Formats: sequence, structure tokens, C-alpha cells
Amino acid sequence: MKKAIRITDIVLSMIVAVIMILVLAGNHLLPDNIKSYSSKSINYYGIYSIAGSNENTVDFQSSNRVSSQIKEIKLFGIIPIKTASVENSDVATVAVSGRCFGIKLYTDGVIVVGTRDVETPQGKVNPAKKAGIEKGDIIISVNNEKMFSSQQVEEAFNDNNGKEYKVKIKRNGNYKNITIQPVYSRTDGCYKVGIWVRDSTAGIGTITFFNEKNGSLAALGHPVTDVDTNEIMPMLRGEAVEAKVTKLYKSSNGETGSLCCDFTNNVIGTLAVNSMSGVYGKYVSSIDSSKRMEVAPPQDIKRGSAKIISTVGDTTEYYDVEITRISYRSKNDEKNMVIKVTDEKLLEKTGGIVQGMSGSPIIQNGKLIGALTHVMVDNPKKGYAIFAETMLDESFSVN
Repeated sequence: MKKAIRITDIVLSMIVAVIMILVLAGNHLLPDNIKSYSSKSINYYGIYSIAGSNENTVDFQSSNRVSSQIKEIKLFGIIPIKTASVENSDVATVAVSGRCFGIKLYTDGVIVVGTRDVETPQGKVNPAKKAGIEKGDIIISVNNEKMFSSQQVEEAFNDNNGKEYKVKIKRNGNYKNITIQPVYSRTDGCYKVGIWVRDSTAGIGTITFFNEKNGSLAALGHPVTDVDTNEIMPMLRGEAVEAKVTKLYKSSNGETGSLCCDFTNNVIGTLAVNSMSGVYGKYVSSIDSSKRMEVAPPQDIKRGSAKIISTVGDTTEYYDVEITRISYRSKNDEKNMVIKVTDEKLLEKTGGIVQGMSGSPIIQNGKLIGALTHVMVDNPKKGYAIFAETMLDESFSVN
């Protein structure tokens, strides 16, 4: 009898320990804000749930605002884990793309991509660095004149006889006024400030979807960053143009491949937003409405088989992938999911994921669930993806 009691105590202790672990894990893994597109209950990982609602939903597509309730997330439908804000909304539909496109982006201000020493009669001096200029700073104005291009900055700094400059910069969202004293360059025979700048960039990516509610397009799933500073390019304006794949470099372990494209003169749309969740703008070209799909909320996404739509050749095609991990906690992240390419045709052609595929729509159960964002360099068969719902919300910021 005593032995049976001890065994029972051990079993009960183990059950309690498992429940405590599941409670702590749920509190850490589950989101604080949830969007619900139906009155049905919401489930995560098959063990956590939120009771359904009988309330009518609100069309967030027209107002971009939704009603919300505070609800309990429960383990096995019994044990309270945490509370979450549940927003009620109508189902959203977009025109899914997968087209490769060219990006032309011009910055709001001019980015400092580096500083350099100037050889003076007294030795090497770095005027920009000495004044406090850092790589990644954005030059807003020089002597109260607004700067729009690298050429304009170059002309302003070259037009001097040694007088100091009043420079307004933007760093980490904050503005700062700096004084730069140019020095005489023995090699150039004039005064220099020792600074390298950039005002534009170009690249390729994939359009994820067109939001017909406000005429916007969403692409990439991650921001366009400067190649030298790795900072998000502060967009003044941009343009999306059609691109044709001309060459492909396959990925291999430790080396990321890429698509090579020629830009055409056919404009797809204008670009206005460059954010952590992608690039967005207004489309002006015709779109393929035959691929209209519902946008699935994160809680509907399951580990297992899915498809991506991508252009790695002459045509846009569907390819098989597997979702191996989902992070429901952080919605505003470029790495909400981990996907693995399983399609032999795509693996043979690309080796997995290559640069230029960012933004490729991910489809599961006939719904848009996300977009490919990054490749894992050490294993290019795998990559990260962002939730489609996050990109949809951001698309409404385009005016």
C-alpha cells in the first residue's frame, strides 16, 4: 500500500511539474494581442485555447480599426495561462503575387557610408570623424540648405576655402547639429571634410501581394538596408519596376546564391514606405485577380506542408516547402516562421533559397500565411518568414 502511495505521489508530482512547465511556456510563447476573423475558438499548439465569441465582427479593411476584448488563454481549456487582447475583424482578401521586381529607392536625406583621413601638410586628419560624424548618420542639411542627393552634398563640401560647415544630421531617429572644420588636402590641392555618402540604392525582390482595398502593394517582408551601414534606408521616394531573371547563382552551404535581373521600363508602382516588415507603395499596373486569397491569422498557421510562389526563371511557379517552426509571440518580426524547401525542382535549380526570393508568398490550405524573408546561410534549404497579417496591417499605412 505504501509503495502504491509513493508511486501515486511521484506520478502526481510529475503531472504537476509538466503542467507548470506548460503554463510557463504558454505565458512566454503565446501573443498578447490576437486578431480573430471568426466566432470560433482559437487554438495554439493543440493545447492552448481561447473561447469563441458570438459578437459580430468589424470590417477593419475599411476603417483599419477593430473592436477588442480581453480574454483568457487556457491550457487544455481549463487552466488559465494569461490574458490577451482579442480583436474581432472580418476576413481580409488580397491578390497574391510572387512576381520578381526591381527596386529603385531614393533616400530622405543623404546617408554617410564612411569617413576617411585627409592627407594634410601636417599629417593625416579626419575632419568628419573629429566633428562626431558616424557611419550610418543621415545628413539633412548643410549650412541650412536641405540635402537631397550625394552630388548636392559633394558640391556643398567642395565649395569652400576652409570655412567651417554647420551640418544637421539624423541618428537613431534623433536630430543633431554638428560643426565640421574642413582641412587642406595636400594631394587634392583643396579643402576636404573626409566623408563618403550615398543617396540611392537599387535591388531586386518579390512582390507578396496587392491590397485592392487601398491600391497598395507589399513586398520583401524585410526592410531595404544600406549595404555599407546595414541601416534601414530612409525613403524619400521609390519606384517598383518589372524585372526579368537573366541569370541565377545557386546557394550552397555557407554561400548565398542570388537572382540576376534586368530592369524594364514597365513601372509596377511607386514606393512610399520602407519598414521592418517590408517595402510598400501604390501599384499602377494591372494585377492578376485570379489569385485572390484570404489572409490567414497566425493562429491558423500549422507546422507542416505549404507552398511558396516565386519567380526564379521565366515564369512564376508554386514550390513545395515545409513549415518547421512558428513563433506566435512576436508578430512584428521578420522571423516568425522557419521554412524548409522540399521541392526537388527548386532545389535543383537554386540549391534552396537565394537572394531575390525575399517576399515570396507562402500559401497553406489555400490561404496566404506569410512571406519569405531571409535564407539561413549555413543551410540554404531553410529560411525565415514573416506573418502575412503583419504585412497586411502595414499595407494600410500607404496613403
